[in-house]
Amino acid sequence: MPAREPNAYVGRFAPSPTGPLHFGSLVAAAASFLEARANHGRWLLRIEDIDPPREQRGAAQAIVEALERYGFEWDGDVYFQSASRAAHDAAVATLIERGLAYACHCSRSDLADALQGDLGSIYPGTCRDRQVSGESAIRIRTNDSPIEFEDALQGAITQRLESESGDFVIRRRDGLIAYHLAVVVDDENQGVTDVVRGIDLLDSTPRQIWLQRELGFRTPRYAHIPIITNSKGEKLSKSTAAAAICEEDVPATLVATLRFLRLSPPDKLAREHVSNIWSWALENWQLGKLSGQKTLVKTA
Repeated sequence: MPAREPNAYVGRFAPSPTGPLHFGSLVAAAASFLEARANHGRWLLRIEDIDPPREQRGAAQAIVEALERYGFEWDGDVYFQSASRAAHDAAVATLIERGLAYACHCSRSDLADALQGDLGSIYPGTCRDRQVSGESAIRIRTNDSPIEFEDALQGAITQRLESESGDFVIRRRDGLIAYHLAVVVDDENQGVTDVVRGIDLLDSTPRQIWLQRELGFRTPRYAHIPIITNSKGEKLSKSTAAAAICEEDVPATLVATLRFLRLSPPDKLAREHVSNIWSWALENWQLGKLSGQKTLVKTA
């Protein structure tokens, strides 16, 4: 792995434009932003717009405007993931040429009886040694060498991909690039050194590390923060009808965000300008306060 430059820190926030920014996303953005700035690093904003059928018209612009309203400042232009399609395709081609990936004709019905594991269905390797032509997905070959990494908040993580998830899709049958491949390529191309994101993506990290190794990329440092759930224990998301973040009382909502990040802002801070709130947050930021936590409940 290439050596890191001393004190270089490049973090990012990468929302998908499938709906408005909700409170859970705001918490993740704030944690990522504060950790980058506390380390005197750059913070990038990337819109992960690689799944058009799921995207909501106008959502990307709404996300950017919401972040601006809440006082986030990112380095450089907003990076739209769809603009990197050529780089994604090149990575897929490289993996195929090296014999590390292969075409797969399996449909969901074909895999209906696949063994189920903690991470979902485990691909049985049906197309691994077949000659497949025509419309197909592309899967990356895996094995059971342990993928191990130390998460800054959740500790030592180990996963054996072949037995726990099997070979996974890097390009879908419809031609769209899969999330794992796209995020790995874009993190490398943007020079991302540190990723702070929700714990719901923790199980995805070993697959991304596998791809990084197969492509000869650097592996960022990871910190997975607790997700925000509603009173039913459901993650705040579009699928659980999570409301968009408040547009009116921005300071109060931002202070509430800091409290979810285990900071203790004074009540009067909710009446301050957002720039003052961020100044206070940066002076008091401690990522370690979230160590070991999995979920935080938003009751209202």
